[in-house]
Amino acid sequence: MTPESALKPSKVFNGVHGVHLVPHSPFSFQEIKQQHGGDFNHSPSGNSGSSSQRVIVGEVWRQRPACLRPIHCCISGDRNFAERFVNVLTSLPFIALGIQAPRKNLNCKIYASSLIGVGVASSLYHASRGKIRKYLRWADYTMIATATVCLSRALRNENPKLLMAASAFFLPIQPLMVSAVHTGLMEVAFAKRAFEDPELRTVHNVHKMSSILGGALFVADDLFPETPFLHAGWHLAAAVGVGTCNKLLE
Repeated sequence: MTPESALKPSKVFNGVHGVHLVPHSPFSFQEIKQQHGGDFNHSPSGNSGSSSQRVIVGEVWRQRPACLRPIHCCISGDRNFAERFVNVLTSLPFIALGIQAPRKNLNCKIYASSLIGVGVASSLYHASRGKIRKYLRWADYTMIATATVCLSRALRNENPKLLMAASAFFLPIQPLMVSAVHTGLMEVAFAKRAFEDPELRTVHNVHKMSSILGGALFVADDLFPETPFLHAGWHLAAAVGVGTCNKLLE
């Protein structure tokens, strides 16, 4: 037998379960560990137990439920100077609404400050470029969620402590879910007060129309990302809705 033939892998064991021949060296071998689902993990025989633990921890982290995954931030949009400028311009009304928001108690003051934060975060995101853009998009979503939590707190002091604790936990990883929950609470409180106070019914009708239009524009912006100025339209519809909430707080 020549050295060359000794290095060639034999075809006798091809297809045998659990056997993997390595042609590179007659003195090296690999250990095959069977995992769930029939997958195999090839690891050198000299690896320590800590390496296997890191693999297991990494696999568990990758398989975590969706509620523990951070949002996948869309960084499209702002394709030209005009669209970027309009998106920044339509972010400024949130700063003005935060300055004009009622500040009759601590919760209202916190909410007013969060509105200013929404305008600042949105402006910075739309004016940004490069790698930092995705982080500013996350900050934009998180700031919006923070404002909805603050508004819910300003309208309903009786919010359960468990709900507020859960909102604080999920705020940085699932801001859209937090926004949806507290926006729903705000809508219920707004409807109840409008039913009890006839002077709020006109404001509530404007709020409903702006919310429906804003929701439609938000979905359309995601479905048709190439359509210009949809995001700016959502900014304006959301600003009108926020303005009606300020009337409610008064």
